Amino acid sequence: MASIFETALGEDFQRLHPMMQKRFGVGVEAGYGCVGTGVFTQVRRGAWWTVPFLRLGAFRNILFPDHGNNIPFTVENYPYVDGFGRPTVTFVRTLDMPSARAEKAKKRRFDATMVYSKARGTIVDYLGTHQHLATDLVLKVLDDGSLHLQTTGQRFYEGPVAFNFPRIGTGTADLYEGYDEARGVFTVQMQVRNPYFGFLFGYKGEFSCEFPAMVGKAVPSHLKPVREEVRE
Repeated sequence: MASIFETALGEDFQRLHPMMQKRFGVGVEAGYGCVGTGVFTQVRRGAWWTVPFLRLGAFRNILFPDHGNNIPFTVENYPYVDGFGRPTVTFVRTLDMPSARAEKAKKRRFDATMVYSKARGTIVDYLGTHQHLATDLVLKVLDDGSLHLQTTGQRFYEGPVAFNFPRIGTGTADLYEGYDEARGVFTVQMQVRNPYFGFLFGYKGEFSCEFPAMVGKAVPSHLKPVREEVRE
């Protein structure tokens, strides 16, 4: 069975750099995960008035208001089958942000889980710890073998409540992932923008990856969402 990214990209998957194919080839049938360790050379946020919005996102590991330079981070991609029988991949990024106490870093996380939706014809990205927010991903392989991922709209699900966010209340994320063959590192750059308020949040950096075997091993429980959502 192809990974969710290979399914979504089709023949374009083969245009990715070979190391990018390995990174985004993580899947239940592939039998391995991907754990990256690196540094964000820059973590930025928007103007002061974006801080309340970012603080709200921090409660569910979606966004946060902290910023800084040279921030150590990890990204953990593990495949599993969720409670609804869907092949799923975790995208959990954990940052060690500086704190007032220099001897102790403050952990910040971006939590996401991704599935391929046949009905929507693309990957659905569930954001946060409880999968309350869902967004479709538009994927494009660039000429240098890197990958551009862009979110399109956001949907909210909680109990009987379900609605599409108006554009004024959403942020479009543009994520670029690539591989620098000369230096043997993966590169990443992301920014979130609102169509009315402009830049909200972003980061850029690089990392190296290990690909742990998943045969007979469970996905670390702290990477899975607290709640799963069947609606895509």
